Amino acid sequence: MTLFGTSMETIYLTMLIIAGSLTVLYIFFGDILEGIGEAIGLNPALILAFITFFSASGYIFETVTSFSSLVIMVVSIISALLLDILLNIFVLIPLSSAEESLSYTEESLKGRVGKIIIPIPENGFGEIVIESKSGMISKPATGYENEAIAGGKRVLVIEVKKGVLYVIPYENNLDAEHTV
Repeated sequence: MTLFGTSMETIYLTMLIIAGSLTVLYIFFGDILEGIGEAIGLNPALILAFITFFSASGYIFETVTSFSSLVIMVVSIISALLLDILLNIFVLIPLSSAEESLSYTEESLKGRVGKIIIPIPENGFGEIVIESKSGMISKPATGYENEAIAGGKRVLVIEVKKGVLYVIPYENNLDAEHTV
């Protein structure tokens, strides 16, 4: 079958090349398209994936099978839709929720307990590590009242200013009972 004097294989292949090129551009400029996609309620990644799946399956079916072009188009649309749904459910949704769970804000560090790895001198800076679900967070720290704090001590984060954690020595009752 031909459409506007062009074979269906050529149309599918052209669509595949264009969708592939747009996908590469989306990788580099995805933030801009994300904003546009949110405004109209569609995810650009899913649209590009649908076009890619549709054109790839259409091209393969046109070159390998002897079915009519209309049947191939319907099968390609159904397969692209199913693959797009699977991509969304098993890849895009878990990635979006994983990205949020791995990040932290400086405000979320307030009230957390860490351990001094580089001693904090009086009126100076050291470094602490805080354990989190996503790994270890290492941040510069200073004493809340400009006091010196030795290495290996546990500290409580009181305040965060310009990326520096202001800490005080921390000793909970359970630690004191075990040392007695």
